[in-house]
Amino acid sequence: MSSTNDGAKRKPITNWFLFIVTVVVVFLIGMFASSIIERKAEGVYTLQMVKPIPEDETRNEVWGANFPREYETYMQTLETDFASEHGGSKKIDYLETYPELVVLWAGYGFSKDYNQGRGHAYAIEDLRNTLRTGGESNDPMPATCWACKGPDVPRVMKKVGVTEFYAATWKERGDQIVNPIGCADCHDNETMNLKITRPALAEAFERQGVDMSKFTRNEMRSLVCAQCHVEYYFNTAGHDGVPYLTFPWDNGFSADDMEKYYDDLDFSDWTHQLSKAPMLKAQHPDYELYMTGIHAKRGVSCADCHMPYKSEGGVKFTDHHVQSPLNNVANSCQVCHREKTEDLVRDVYERQERLGELRRIAEVNLAAAHLEAKIAWDNGATKKEMKDVLTLLRHSQWRWDWVAAANGFGFHSPVEALRVLGTSIDKAQQARKELALILVGKGVGYPVKLPDISTKAKAQKVIGLDVDLMIKDKEEFLQTTAKEWDRKAKERQGTLVKY
Repeated sequence: MSSTNDGAKRKPITNWFLFIVTVVVVFLIGMFASSIIERKAEGVYTLQMVKPIPEDETRNEVWGANFPREYETYMQTLETDFASEHGGSKKIDYLETYPELVVLWAGYGFSKDYNQGRGHAYAIEDLRNTLRTGGESNDPMPATCWACKGPDVPRVMKKVGVTEFYAATWKERGDQIVNPIGCADCHDNETMNLKITRPALAEAFERQGVDMSKFTRNEMRSLVCAQCHVEYYFNTAGHDGVPYLTFPWDNGFSADDMEKYYDDLDFSDWTHQLSKAPMLKAQHPDYELYMTGIHAKRGVSCADCHMPYKSEGGVKFTDHHVQSPLNNVANSCQVCHREKTEDLVRDVYERQERLGELRRIAEVNLAAAHLEAKIAWDNGATKKEMKDVLTLLRHSQWRWDWVAAANGFGFHSPVEALRVLGTSIDKAQQARKELALILVGKGVGYPVKLPDISTKAKAQKVIGLDVDLMIKDKEEFLQTTAKEWDRKAKERQGTLVKY
């Protein structure tokens, strides 16, 4: 009897307990459902543009009003506080770090000024500031040099024509090209689909018989980068002397393929000031080097590593802080690789250090060879005697530069980079052997005494550069012409953000 009474007493307590638990569970489920609905709403909202974007809108901030997350991360390309062992966003004066480069590029603009590239938002400012583009009284470059620096380029090309755009001088287009690399370079203004805006890339694939309409979205996540991060040259043949931007891909993407392409055309970027060799200057063959590496073979795109996806709440979007993956290992590398961050970074540095060792051997030998060649000329060497030497110098430096000019310090394809540097060293040493025979034949003792090029300043003095005069001319340009460009641009487009 007593047990029955006890059960009756406990029953109300049990019911209340079950009621409270049920309320809590229902409340939590409601909160969870509300969160899901809210996140879905956020995801839908981000796909809806607040204001339509005009077809020729080149101001990144206007696009950013519709896509604030992407724009906010894009603005992080202004950060210059990350430095890896061999790159990053911090400024590096490569001529000061490797003064042999001054000699390698004697007679060419890169002997004046060559720094680590900063983020996309600095594209216009850095091109204006470099000594390579001249100053107020000196305008050495064609408008073709603007080709990759911002979304104003396709806008002006559409207006005046592609060939006509290239036909102008660099300064003649300066007031039109004012918005740095950004949204309209890669995206359709209505659908936001990735698109190709630079004719040189499309023309290169057309010559190969490739149908670009068949590229997948994942392939496009590399190809929009390949519009600019490539090797190119100014092709005047067949264009009435206009320096028409062209990719040398007809034979393939390798250093050997492009070397043959240039040799068959008998093309050279400049004649070396010291050695008189017909030289090639690699630009930044990032896409070509990547195409020979394991990531390309595994279907990993450029954006997967340099612009990985981010999530905020229920919104997944592409991080537009284009940067070194080493500053974002968790979102880039560790999506595929499960090793610890420190292990992954160490693996990168080990490969880069091995590559850097061979790269320095090539640079030192090439600089010495150019200097020795000048001594040979000064002592009466003939064109016939020097012919093979000049070809070896051309090919050796091209192969070195194909690796050195690419971003990533060879990591995009370390095995191929090491192979190409090995052939560069071999050719440079062959050139020096030939030069030794020529010099001894002219009665010059070998090894010859070479000038001191141990610093940037000393090396620039050896090749006869008046850097102070160039700096003064550049400062005058920045205080006059560049400011007038900005005034005209602001008047034309209404606003002008200073990055």
